[in-house]
Amino acid sequence: MKYRTKYIGVLIAAGLLTISCDDQLDLKPISEETVDNAYVTGNQIEAALVGVYESFQSSDYYVWDQVLYSDVRSDNHYAGGDNPEIFQIDAINIQSNNGRVNKAWASIYNAIMKANLVLEKTPGIELEITEERRAQIIGEAHFLRAYHYFNLVKLYGGVPLVLETIKSADPAAVRVPRNSVDEVYAQIIVDLEAAAADLPDVYLENGQPSLGISKARATRGAANAILAKVYAQKPVPDYNRVIEYANLVINSPAGYTLLPDYTQLFDGSHYNNTESIIEMQFIGGNEGTWGPQMQLPPSVSGDNWRKFVTPSHNLVNAYDSEGDAVRKNCNILFENITFWADEYWNNSIGSSIPFAYKWKNAGGWNSADHVYLIRLADIILLRAEAYNATGQIGLAATDVNQIRNRATLGDLPAAASASQSAMRTAILKERRLELAQEAHRWDDLVRNNVVVETMNNANETNLATGQQVNYNMQEFKILLPIPLEEINRNPTLIQNPGYN
Repeated sequence: MKYRTKYIGVLIAAGLLTISCDDQLDLKPISEETVDNAYVTGNQIEAALVGVYESFQSSDYYVWDQVLYSDVRSDNHYAGGDNPEIFQIDAINIQSNNGRVNKAWASIYNAIMKANLVLEKTPGIELEITEERRAQIIGEAHFLRAYHYFNLVKLYGGVPLVLETIKSADPAAVRVPRNSVDEVYAQIIVDLEAAAADLPDVYLENGQPSLGISKARATRGAANAILAKVYAQKPVPDYNRVIEYANLVINSPAGYTLLPDYTQLFDGSHYNNTESIIEMQFIGGNEGTWGPQMQLPPSVSGDNWRKFVTPSHNLVNAYDSEGDAVRKNCNILFENITFWADEYWNNSIGSSIPFAYKWKNAGGWNSADHVYLIRLADIILLRAEAYNATGQIGLAATDVNQIRNRATLGDLPAAASASQSAMRTAILKERRLELAQEAHRWDDLVRNNVVVETMNNANETNLATGQQVNYNMQEFKILLPIPLEEINRNPTLIQNPGYN
């Protein structure tokens, strides 16, 4: 059973969980159902945990905006569409009053508050719960809180660490100042280590391993995968720890393996596969995702309005320069458009325009396409980075060649192994070709300290104006501004440098 299908209902802001699983009429006044007495059984805390997972599906950030902040903000895609706030992201000229910036902050913190509630209440549950399941629930909540804080720290830098539910409206209790980046990363690691200790490698259903459950919920493999990513991304990387945790994933008893055919990852028929470590689950209809409708071409989406993510010349050229037809054709679809002109590709109606094609089923705003949060190829390429950074260039090449061979490309040319610098460039390109539109590119550029030069060297021309695009990328733009609405609400928050 996927976690979303067990969802009953969570209202964290009010501190209430509404449960409707008793056959008998409950005559207790609703005003007496408080956060203190609403969690007394295992079923109730399971429902609260489902509410934490549900944040992946209800948050614009995880459904769509993570692609904007990683692929559109970088050199992978243009904004398209007609939304000024998304144009700001594309131009890397993001203002503190940008509504999407505020929504990302709010929705991710909402998910953290849900996780905090589960962490607080689970130890006291005495009915309808085994000790094994109690430990798993706590592990899942630790993982989820860490995952959300990892996204926050990458987006905004140091953020307030709120590790328990808000129990008072007193301004002193709710106006929490920012913690440092190092403090946030330290807490993420604490949570993930706790999660790895409590979580199973796989979940069982009727006594047998269940891929469906194991890909929908946090596992030990997922915790170790994020630990590898954390040790690579934090301000002072620890590449030996990256290798350690990547090895735990690659050699996990869960049996993660690359699918033999790259296209199977995104054909809609192979979700919850052996390469997947954790993915967002959608079944369509009332439990579908609207993300694919935002980017698929008219022949697939069934409409004729301009889409909000368009692959860049830079990305298409990267595929072509490598002769990478397999991943290019899986991730990008060209189509002649008679409804609008695209200022980057032709600026005339009827021209051929590329569309982002990794999610392939629009479903009329209710797609059943899943979204990978972590998959094995990402971790193999991350280990290659760490091998290279520690001088083990040969091992790095072996890892990269696994991924290239799956895409029917030959091994890396000898020149890529000539130096750590050459190998770093090769790995960065391989990650781009493998993971485009999966919300990794911006982090990859930042982690490799090349985001400023990459964006300032991007050779993009707006055909409508005839002017070359000037991203004016500066170091401070690596981070988003702290939302102005949050600063107005919480005067203890200090804005990131460079922003008003």
